[in-house]
Amino acid sequence: MLEGGRMLLFRLIISILLWWGVVAGCYGDPVPSSQRSRSVISQVKPGLAAELSQDGFAWGAPVFMRIFKKEKKLELWLGDHRGFRLFKSYTICTYGGQGLGPKTVQGDGKAPEGFYYVAPRQLNPYSDYYLAFNLGYPNAYDRVHRRTGSALMVHGYCVSIGCFAMTNKQMSEIYTLADAALRNGQTFFRVHIFPFRMTKSNMKKNASSPWIVFWRNLKRGYDMFEERHSPPNVVVRDRSYCFEP
Repeated sequence: MLEGGRMLLFRLIISILLWWGVVAGCYGDPVPSSQRSRSVISQVKPGLAAELSQDGFAWGAPVFMRIFKKEKKLELWLGDHRGFRLFKSYTICTYGGQGLGPKTVQGDGKAPEGFYYVAPRQLNPYSDYYLAFNLGYPNAYDRVHRRTGSALMVHGYCVSIGCFAMTNKQMSEIYTLADAALRNGQTFFRVHIFPFRMTKSNMKKNASSPWIVFWRNLKRGYDMFEERHSPPNVVVRDRSYCFEP
């Protein structure tokens, strides 16, 4: 009888492992959670769900974010059958005090600029800064240009050296919508970070910057989204960002 019980337990464990393998294979990395993140999500979900419904979005809609450093704005866009539409724009508390231009060296106090991807494993529900997600710096472009640094986040607590810091209230909403999208099947979400809104007038004002060639490269991706309201696929070729529909 004891031997039969052990065999039954063994089969149960194997079944669970096989089931988890299927789920992981279909949906990618599991979305991490903590008591804090679960508590925050349960608190803000009713209000957010009502706002989403009013604006014609489904819960768990795909997420896309844009950050503008000079304007200190984080835009959160949500997707539906018509493409992506702006849901909310949040004011960034701070992204460090070193001005515009990309992060290039560990310890320079600067926040990144470029095109980043956030997979489920990059969410940090245990963050020392309330809730956070890792931007994935250095990305392929940063690495080919030998840029250094790590753990560049969007997080709460409204303090930062080189991350993008939000208020806890803002981060509760941002994190909840990202968590919902990933749990609903979005395998990753994009975060596009720009020095400023890349209009022709702003580009002209900053034409003398040592970063203008880099910013012109960023502008191509910016313009594609502005035209289509669908984030382009971004790859790195010949040390530059390249964009595909």
